[in-house]
Amino acid sequence: MKRRVVITGLGLITPIGLGKQAFWEAIQRGEGGVGPVTRFDASRLATRIAAEVKNFEATDFIDRKTARRMDRFTHFGVAAARMAIEDAQLRLEEEDRHRIGVWVGSGIGGIETYDQQHRILLEKGPARVNPFFIPMLISNMAGSQIAIEFGLRASNSCIVSACATATNAIGESLRILQRGEAEVMLAGGTEASLTELAFAGFCAMRAMSTRNEEPQKASRPFDRDRDGFVMGEGAGVLVLETLEHAQKRNARIYAELVGYATNCDAFHVVQPDPKGLGAARAMREAIADSGCQLTEVDYINAHGTSTDLNDQIETEAIKQVFGEQARKLAVSSTKSMTGHLLGASGAVELIASTLAVVHQWLPPTINYENPDPACDLDYVPNQGRPSRIRYALSNSFGFGGHNATVVIRRWEET
Repeated sequence: MKRRVVITGLGLITPIGLGKQAFWEAIQRGEGGVGPVTRFDASRLATRIAAEVKNFEATDFIDRKTARRMDRFTHFGVAAARMAIEDAQLRLEEEDRHRIGVWVGSGIGGIETYDQQHRILLEKGPARVNPFFIPMLISNMAGSQIAIEFGLRASNSCIVSACATATNAIGESLRILQRGEAEVMLAGGTEASLTELAFAGFCAMRAMSTRNEEPQKASRPFDRDRDGFVMGEGAGVLVLETLEHAQKRNARIYAELVGYATNCDAFHVVQPDPKGLGAARAMREAIADSGCQLTEVDYINAHGTSTDLNDQIETEAIKQVFGEQARKLAVSSTKSMTGHLLGASGAVELIASTLAVVHQWLPPTINYENPDPACDLDYVPNQGRPSRIRYALSNSFGFGGHNATVVIRRWEET
């Protein structure tokens, strides 16, 4: 029999707040984190706005010498992991660390380090390239550094599946715990790709919003006037435990993680399947895995990127799965507030969904002003609201056709 798995710790570094309390309060206020780019000179670019993390100091979480040997995406990952461990009140000195694993992914990895070291190579020559360049660059280093920092020796891996990365990492961690291969997993994603090169690439694709004069209104999922996503940065890490382990140590339980499914569109490198078949199948199979009924699902945290195709096709996929029930669902995109955190987005959005289930309160989709006839569901426009939430889904869809959905259930002591 599969072991039951629960969520006991939440760690966040986001453009709207550091830590679960600041993050949730910003969500309740409907506060956006988008503004002018400050991390580099964006004047040459069509897009000059981003959702940047504010007031973050790596040395608040990591030893100064160690921090100098990490890229910003790893700083975020280690900081979020530390927050999650502390939130879970997980006393590592009392645990068997061979039974605690880490699956924390990144869609892009250390691109800031790449940019810096490439400039050094061109300007000063190969002898001046940092000897830690490769360990700072590669995507698995966030999970590796988390394991080193806390001495966690069970399964450790890094999934890279674009914007589905963190959801895949969480789902695969669920499977590890269900199989009994670990008792605790730190799972999630981290991203820090706000560089001129990354922006230039996305601008060349015409994927990002160019609403530079109104940055707070630029991320507008499902709205008729959406014109692209807003790139963000940050990290989300969850502590997942087997129910038996959590109860043994009398842990506080936020929610139960009950379902997961993943697949591939096998259609196009950046465009989703126009019929939404892969997204629909991911939701359908995750719900089947959870054992719940369609009528018990009350909330979907949508991938909702604020791009024309994604929002329309995700809406269609939801209607394929739920039929008439889709009209009774609440569907919102917290990317309207955080921007798109790429490989970290799924973890941050699952944490938002978890807090929604705990507080029985629906996060809003802000900047929803002009309805799109092709997007005709209840997107919790502009104002969050109290609501019964028994089961919640969190969707993530990534470049390359990656689709992933996880399902959580409200925790009630029995």
